[in-house]
Amino acid sequence: MIARGRDERIWMQIDWTHFSPGAALIGGAEIGLAAGLMILLLGRIAGVSGILAGIIPFRREETGWRLAFALGLVAAPLFASLFRAPAPPEFTAGYPLLALAGLLVGFGARLGGGCTSGHGVCGLSRFSLRSVVATVTFMSVAIATVFVVRHVIG
Repeated sequence: MIARGRDERIWMQIDWTHFSPGAALIGGAEIGLAAGLMILLLGRIAGVSGILAGIIPFRREETGWRLAFALGLVAAPLFASLFRAPAPPEFTAGYPLLALAGLLVGFGARLGGGCTSGHGVCGLSRFSLRSVVATVTFMSVAIATVFVVRHVIG
């Protein structure tokens, strides 16, 4: 929520009535558990962009687990919606802009040698300097983008 102070500067305020640290803690623990199990059981990093990119060149020994992972990405929220209604998405941009943003994120993930899940979750937990640099870059660009879009352009 954005509020205006007495001097009319825009500042951020947390919407405490909808803040749910318990859900965030459980979700984070589940992501960490899944990433840990994947490295222990398969010897693979749980980087979504790399897993999805590896589906395209069909290799019998690789494609099965990658497809199962992708199916889980789709099936998990559908399964969860059986127990709790999902929040309706709110898009402030049109579908062409959202599609372009998705393509740019995918391109950036490939260019950066991984995505936020690979670098931010798995790489940081392994103390990878490359992942620290990538994650700081992701977060800095995200913060700058939100600032420019909300306060400079819009």
